[in-house]
Amino acid sequence: MKRRKFLKATGTAISLPILLNGWPISAIARRPIFNAINNETGRVLVLIQLNGGNDGLNTVLPRDQYDRLANVRGNILVPENNILGLTDTLGLHPAMAGTQALYDNARLNVIQSVGYPNQNRSHFRSTDIWTSGSPAEETWNTGWLGRYLETGHPSFPDNYPNGEYPHPFAITMGSVVSETCQGSAANFSMTLNDPFSLSPLTEGEPGTLPDTPYGEELSFLRTTIAQTNAYADSILGAASGGNNAVDYPDDNRLAQQLKNVALLISGGLETKVYVVSLGGFDTHANQVQDGNTATGGHAELLAQLSTAMATFQADLQQLGLEERVVSLTFSEFGRQIRSNDSLGTDHGSAAPLLVFGKCVNPGILGDNPEIPEQPEPQAGVPMQYDFRDVYGSIMMDWFEVAENDVRSLLYQEFQYLPVLQPCATTKTQETAAFGQEIEASFFPNPFREWATIRFMSNGEWVKLSIYNSLGSEIRVLINRHLPAGEHEARFDAHGLPPGNYYFRIQLDGRQKTKGVVKA
Repeated sequence: MKRRKFLKATGTAISLPILLNGWPISAIARRPIFNAINNETGRVLVLIQLNGGNDGLNTVLPRDQYDRLANVRGNILVPENNILGLTDTLGLHPAMAGTQALYDNARLNVIQSVGYPNQNRSHFRSTDIWTSGSPAEETWNTGWLGRYLETGHPSFPDNYPNGEYPHPFAITMGSVVSETCQGSAANFSMTLNDPFSLSPLTEGEPGTLPDTPYGEELSFLRTTIAQTNAYADSILGAASGGNNAVDYPDDNRLAQQLKNVALLISGGLETKVYVVSLGGFDTHANQVQDGNTATGGHAELLAQLSTAMATFQADLQQLGLEERVVSLTFSEFGRQIRSNDSLGTDHGSAAPLLVFGKCVNPGILGDNPEIPEQPEPQAGVPMQYDFRDVYGSIMMDWFEVAENDVRSLLYQEFQYLPVLQPCATTKTQETAAFGQEIEASFFPNPFREWATIRFMSNGEWVKLSIYNSLGSEIRVLINRHLPAGEHEARFDAHGLPPGNYYFRIQLDGRQKTKGVVKA
């Protein structure tokens, strides 16, 4: 049996020290804003994987773009008066009342238009990119959290669990370990469905193993089984000692996963990462019910997500655990701007991410996506934020990873985002974006062969790129440090077909994406 297949059955793994792209991974440093909670035992990250590619434009709706959305997806667009308001220009699907309440209670951060350059629209490949944190053009065999865990535990699983680390580092709710926790040789996560139904695996008789590939594999098998059984004891102990303070809906499969997460945390399990999932988001057809666009398959999924998260947060609050848990949604891609004739949407590009918890920076991060008057047939929502910047910012503020180490673990162009903040905030931000607004203009617009982009810099590193409507980065006009002041860049569009394009400018933690038209 191959090791990866075995890990899917048992849920444990091993790992080895790594160098990433030639960059050595250094020691973890501390950031000052969350000093109240001990990093080794306190903070928990819950990843909520929305399998299939969630339609962000039907989840978080740009109300200021409603007329343009009605022109290109009128057969699936929810009625405007049904949208649940977050701000004057942004709202939620009407099935997400629980999420709206979390926003009103300063427990939600919405990050607009998250994706990556050169979007891949394959389910399998794009999931690999999101779970590994790799560029679209490279294949990495480790997960972004697996690399992080490996920095502190390079000898895992040898001598694990032990007195200092008796509990699993990560748990995937389900039957297949999450690739986010994949180390350089195997996986830091173990799978779990029911914490009270952990039958011990047969370890077999000890004995001398042959010095052959068969002996090596058998040794791995023995170690993994023994580790699984040892971790099962700690999980059962935590489940038996924990409790839930609220009732979770029985017919909500995501809520039942989160119920077990809260149970284990309350029981003292020191696991740092939980991965839960909800499938069904590949909504090519019947995304809505014909004749009632506020209902249908996608509405049911969003209701499950919203109810599950509202229940989970209420449970954490009553258990006194709110300041220890941050939850983050992700999906392999968004959907296309135009709907199809089957009351559905096809694979697209960027989409919003939702971050839940008392320690989020509550409000909206970023601008509403711009919907062109006439999107190309396969056009997706353009990226504003790179998903690796979201990951890295959470690593810095939640797990206290130094910025240089984040660059080594993810990518060298990492830009910090204010996703989290100290846990005392009770008021949601009303502004459309955090930080200083980027001053940038593109003229003429529409243009034919040449155009000029003008912007202000504070004396910082600047990256200015041009994207097409499919999410591909087709030009990098600037990628260097610039002095403070006004700057211009000229865009030569000779040879490019007419249509919709986007310029994306990054200025030391600030990003802006604007649509332009080649006539």
